[in-house]
Amino acid sequence: MVENIKSQMRKGILEYCILTIISRKEVYTSDILETLRQANLLVVEGTLYPLLSRLKNNGLLKYRWQESTDGPPRKYFTLTDEGEQLVATLNEEWNTISQSISKITEQ
Repeated sequence: MVENIKSQMRKGILEYCILTIISRKEVYTSDILETLRQANLLVVEGTLYPLLSRLKNNGLLKYRWQESTDGPPRKYFTLTDEGEQLVATLNEEWNTISQSISKITEQ
């Protein structure tokens, strides 16, 4: 039961974290995975790729292909205008939720 709750918490914030990473600069998938890893949010490619596809299909991301000297072409992701607006809204919501949780856990 504990693992299920922890998993649900992580899933709930993963999308927000990925959008935030992409909002900072154009990124390649391995950049996203590395940033998440450094933050101790371990995510496998099999989880990330479907999520990126869903965000793109929802009009929040766009990508461009770039040739690579190390292998196949790479997809570099950026936010659309709609994605940028969503990140701004989610930042506000995160701040509100974070403050609320702090009040509860500090009691």
